[in-house]
Amino acid sequence: MFDPRDLRLPVVQAPLAGGPGTPELAAAVAEAGGLGFLAAGYRTADGLGEQIRATRARTTGPFGVNVFVPRPVPDPAGAERYRAELAAEAERYGVALPEPDPADTDDWDAKLRLLIEDPVPVVSFTFGPPPARVVSALRAAGSWVVATVTTQDEAREATALGVHALCVQGPEAGGHRGTFDPAADPDPTPLAALLPAVRAVTGLPLLAAGGLTTGRDVAAALAAGAVAAQAGTAYLRSPEAGTSPPYRAALADPAFDATVVTRAFTGRPARGLRNRFIDAHDATAPAAYPLLHQLTRPLRAAAAAAGDPHALSLWAGTGHRHATAEPAAEITRRLAAG
Repeated sequence: MFDPRDLRLPVVQAPLAGGPGTPELAAAVAEAGGLGFLAAGYRTADGLGEQIRATRARTTGPFGVNVFVPRPVPDPAGAERYRAELAAEAERYGVALPEPDPADTDDWDAKLRLLIEDPVPVVSFTFGPPPARVVSALRAAGSWVVATVTTQDEAREATALGVHALCVQGPEAGGHRGTFDPAADPDPTPLAALLPAVRAVTGLPLLAAGGLTTGRDVAAALAAGAVAAQAGTAYLRSPEAGTSPPYRAALADPAFDATVVTRAFTGRPARGLRNRFIDAHDATAPAAYPLLHQLTRPLRAAAAAAGDPHALSLWAGTGHRHATAEPAAEITRRLAAG
């Protein structure tokens, strides 16, 4: 069975759901000696199966799959109000807004069947604690199971479920926080303090995540007790990533000089480059994931097609200025060299 402590390089590529994560990226990181990841989020089970096969065709190295845990929508009525607010955005981009679907579980059951019947070395979870029965089934199938946590209490809860390891995600991370409670404001404890706090309540191996984009960042995380460092933003500009052209350009554009945490695009707190859409809608966005994700999807697609970064969810961590356009293998080796 895979163990992250056996990696040649103590670097984990974050899953990067929504397009940037690709089989090419996961395979390149695995071939370099790190742990590559695929994102199950926003894909059908069939689509995930295709990505797993494509990754296996490119590498014999270890890779994982990250799965979103479905949670109740805290404020479904708020999504309806938000839909009305977005009417002007829909007109701006010439799209129709969908009717939100509260029953959307992101194909949870089918994805779990796939991962149990055709196991991959690592399965990680975010957005909540995986059910104990799911953890048991994946362990029996031979997968290393990881839960993403953002607080001491979440770490205690996840440890009790029987997972093999925890991904400790600090507030510096780009993209969604893995908070168990979708209505809660994310804990602000920085990763450097969160790692020892979590270590105090669990003996499980810890992966560190949150703004790690340099070798020095990785070295600090390992010194704080992590067995490996998970990096996402560092890979966004790599040629293997599926990052859209306007997203790539924004990451290198000095005009996008700040990251903020917002619910404006999906209804869950996520860190990204500050843009016009966030400025216009952050204050009124309700805690209504995945309904807001559904509502803004056509807006984001139209903006990407138009090359307009100001209605894109430009997820990025606090270290985004260190992201480079190097090949993923070079980025992996550079991160480990610290």
